Amino acid sequence: MIPLQAATRETFWTIGPVGKAAFYWLAAVAVLVFLYGVYARFAAYARGSADPRDRLSNLPGRVADATKTVLANENQFDGDLYTGVMHTFVLWGFLVLLVATTILGIDIDLYRPLTGESFWVGDFYLAYQFAVDAFGLLFVVGVGMAGYRRYRTREGRLWGKHTSLEDDAFVWTLFLLGVGGFLVEGVSMVGQPQRATETVSFVGMALATGLESAGLTAAGAEAIYGVLWWSHSLLAFAFVAWIPYAKPFHMISSFANVVARDENAGARLPNVPADLDHTNAESLDDFTWKELMDGDACTKCGRCTDACPADTVGRNLDPRNVILDLKSYRESVSDDPVAGSGSGNGPMATDGGTAAASDGGVADSAAASDGGVADSAAASDGGTVPIVADEGGVIDAESMESCMSCMACMDACPVDIEHLTSFTKMNRQLVDEGAVDSNLQDVFQDVMQKGNTFGESQSARGDWADELDDVDVPDAREESVEYLWYVGDYPSFDDRNKKVARALARLFDEADVSFGILFDDEKTDGNDVRRIGEEFLYLELAGHHVETFADCEFENIVCTDPHSYNTIKNEYPEVDFAEFADDPMMPFEREEPWNPDGGIDVFHWTQVVEELVSEGRLDLSGDELDYTVTYHDPCHLGRYNDEYEAPRELIRATGADLYEMPRSRDDSFCCGGGGGGLWTEHEEEVKPSEERLREAVEDTDAGAAIEKFVVACPMCTTMFEDGRKTGDFEDDVEIVDVAELLIEAVEAGP
Repeated sequence: MIPLQAATRETFWTIGPVGKAAFYWLAAVAVLVFLYGVYARFAAYARGSADPRDRLSNLPGRVADATKTVLANENQFDGDLYTGVMHTFVLWGFLVLLVATTILGIDIDLYRPLTGESFWVGDFYLAYQFAVDAFGLLFVVGVGMAGYRRYRTREGRLWGKHTSLEDDAFVWTLFLLGVGGFLVEGVSMVGQPQRATETVSFVGMALATGLESAGLTAAGAEAIYGVLWWSHSLLAFAFVAWIPYAKPFHMISSFANVVARDENAGARLPNVPADLDHTNAESLDDFTWKELMDGDACTKCGRCTDACPADTVGRNLDPRNVILDLKSYRESVSDDPVAGSGSGNGPMATDGGTAAASDGGVADSAAASDGGVADSAAASDGGTVPIVADEGGVIDAESMESCMSCMACMDACPVDIEHLTSFTKMNRQLVDEGAVDSNLQDVFQDVMQKGNTFGESQSARGDWADELDDVDVPDAREESVEYLWYVGDYPSFDDRNKKVARALARLFDEADVSFGILFDDEKTDGNDVRRIGEEFLYLELAGHHVETFADCEFENIVCTDPHSYNTIKNEYPEVDFAEFADDPMMPFEREEPWNPDGGIDVFHWTQVVEELVSEGRLDLSGDELDYTVTYHDPCHLGRYNDEYEAPRELIRATGADLYEMPRSRDDSFCCGGGGGGLWTEHEEEVKPSEERLREAVEDTDAGAAIEKFVVACPMCTTMFEDGRKTGDFEDDVEIVDVAELLIEAVEAGP
């Protein structure tokens, strides 16, 4: 053990016994206020309804995964290098300073009283001081970067309805804590001659040199040190106590949110109880504890809004405002002692107790919350304001009707807020009240009476195959097949998409695939009617289909439409049919879950055909076509199910020259057809499909040379054919499905 006289410093220099006692008393008060605030926050979540997902299963594994995600800052780096670097500096600066403060506390308050010696000396002390200065500097630089982005321009995604002085206080407190810690260190080095050679404290040494050049003497340093030290300490204590009551709390709640995340959120909506009334959003009591925590986890960074196609084209939807409006309303009517606060990020100490902070996204987030909920919901009215309504609700019904269910907001969120689950809950409330667009009411009626969204006779569902003179389309109800092909509404009834169905049938036939369809026993899959809020109808459709599947002999299911693929693969196995089996309104008697162990594989057709091409079963040489094309990732195939490569491999297999749009893969821009958008009209500056086509012919590297806009979703085909007309792109580009491109290549082959 190195003696105390070796390299070290006096922690409480010039601070007498009374001051030291006051320091510990204030520290204890700050910690107690902090702990009570954290307890009150999490106790408030417990008032939410039970979550249908087991959010805490394998908790150690969840914590480990969340820790990796947070420490790596991987979500902050996603599409934003500046924010990633900034947040890394702030986060790691905070963590190192927090650990350093803890080490110093252990040495002073435990190790020295027990042993009479100190380990905070010699080489350990010097390494400690270097780490504190290095990471403290990164912390200050990171907070400076945050401030620069925030104040460089007072517009953009960091500014909005919920911006408040709380955000300014957060950033400036962090900055003052970081700079103040170094100033305390510099003055200490001027006043303590034994630290004159402590070059490892390079930031403090530079400050000390500057202060001495400015005329500060050792006596002067000793005279002002106590004022600086107490100013810094009091600010640090105040910040620690403030954390649970304001924006800094998001460093805790956002981590908890990542721990409790559902990896398949959005792609599979939560199961609902047999009493469907309890699935709505009539009051705050209807929201789960996870949905309540989402509001506190929000860093107000605006990434969700920036990514939202509805907001981009001018619809009345700002995903960030929806989450924060719900939070602010909750706080305005709550008896929670910490209500009325925001969310944020926190610090601790360096030399004399420097502070640092952050976890969910310090200035990536700098855009605030305050009581500015829906202005109509400001009062503490006991919760009588409707959660969602055309007028006077916390959330405007038009905002929910504007949502395309594309999941761009969820993909962009660095703290795993599950916007779509809350949005769907509010949509269910609107459906329950009959307060939905009349066009959607017509769609619901058509599905209930006819089984499809076109209102056509189900007997005509397989008529698209009549023009296939050289291909036989078997009935999967009458013979055993390898692939049960779920065709979907649009390929079955829409003239444009019938061409896609016929192209795909010919591809299956060309590759000698054993397939069959359900003809009039196939109905609408239910994916989109569920996301619009018609849960009851979705359950009917799921029950009908799984009973129909049970009567057929097949090995796998293949879907034309990514929407069908998503709900059959991810959601049908989740339905607890036994809970609804005795309901006289449900047209099924099934009680067992369908495909709970994944024994039946469900594919999108591009995945199946890509394998056929790789096996050489379509005899493609890879140079049949010479088009210059771009490809649009469908939301339900890409973001929902992480399938990006199969369609691209098929395009390349034709010989076409593929150019990527700037927004592609998980950043793809929605066509506007999801979430009921296919059936409704909206007031918008430009249609999403028009904006996407503009991007294809103007922003893609090939520019105007793009000949074909390739899609892999019948709904996308419909939306883009419409956008091609309304956006005046008819002479610029052709809309073509991957199946149509492939069959052209096959026919052009030997």
